[in-house]
Amino acid sequence: MKRLCWSIVLLLVSFPVLAQEMMPKNIIFMIGDGMGPEQVKAAGMYLNGQEGTLSFEGMPVKSEVTTKSADSSVTDSAAAATAMATGAKVNNKVVSVALPGDGKDLKTMLEFFKEKGKLTGVLTTSYLNDATPACFSAHGRKRDDYVELSSYMMKDSHPNLLFGGGCKGMSPDLLKEAGYSVSTDLESMEKLSPESKYWAGLFGSGVLPYEKTGNFDKLPHLSQMVKKALTLIDNDKGFFIMIEGGLIDKAGHVNKLETNIGETIEFSNAVKAVLDWAKDPKDTLIIVTADHETGGLTVIKNSGKGVYPEVTWKSKGHSGVNVPLYAWGMNSEAFSKTIDNTDFFKIITSWK
Repeated sequence: MKRLCWSIVLLLVSFPVLAQEMMPKNIIFMIGDGMGPEQVKAAGMYLNGQEGTLSFEGMPVKSEVTTKSADSSVTDSAAAATAMATGAKVNNKVVSVALPGDGKDLKTMLEFFKEKGKLTGVLTTSYLNDATPACFSAHGRKRDDYVELSSYMMKDSHPNLLFGGGCKGMSPDLLKEAGYSVSTDLESMEKLSPESKYWAGLFGSGVLPYEKTGNFDKLPHLSQMVKKALTLIDNDKGFFIMIEGGLIDKAGHVNKLETNIGETIEFSNAVKAVLDWAKDPKDTLIIVTADHETGGLTVIKNSGKGVYPEVTWKSKGHSGVNVPLYAWGMNSEAFSKTIDNTDFFKIITSWK
């Protein structure tokens, strides 16, 4: 009996300490837009001759995510990103506001961590106010209200880091007025200093180039953006950053396998850059997932390394299949079972 009492006392004394240590210092949330399980499989076959070989497929935790939106079994990027960023189901095309519901702003994961005193950032190969980055850092009834979303990102949520393609409602001058140190190409990005505390990369006039066909003489690859972002945002209090490979989806919409695979491989390169940076799983959580699958891709035959596999496409839209989930580092075991996309916010914000 005495031994049992002492055990209870020790548990009560130690529990608050354990609770305080549960929240990772750094959370890196990586989204391959449109990257379903078959996109991952096809890229691994082309790059290495077999599936299961991309950087994130070596993470210790693997599972799946369900993706339906409030008004459809097939989500769009806005509803899916809102679900991940806020824990709430919304209608397609809605950006982190309660629709269905009262239309009020839903607190995003980025805003949650900003309140906790962490540095925050969004990074994408698409235009900066596209649905996924906007849902983590803005609010709006329609995903194509670009000027409104840009204004919210720059002035209200005000992430410490904004890296992505050029877009309506943002310009180097407007970003400078909002307090950002601004870069517009690879050279100026590399010159950004950690001392600034607010950094923006506005690269080009729209989405970044495709890996398969693009010119990167003056513009950064996703992996280069990620490496630089981590040197800037790393700090004693920790950070939250959402990183999107946004062009996997756009290649899927036109059923271009070569382009789709090129974007998936570069997304894998970006994940490798994050894993190389993190090294210590004791204080960092890395999540890799997708918002939805695009194109209804099915791999028919592995043609070997350096040869594109034989595939079929079902459509030029999204599908409702479960998307892959990979996790590494502190608390990663929380994602070892199939979850709904709303569970990301619910699980992560429950930690102390």
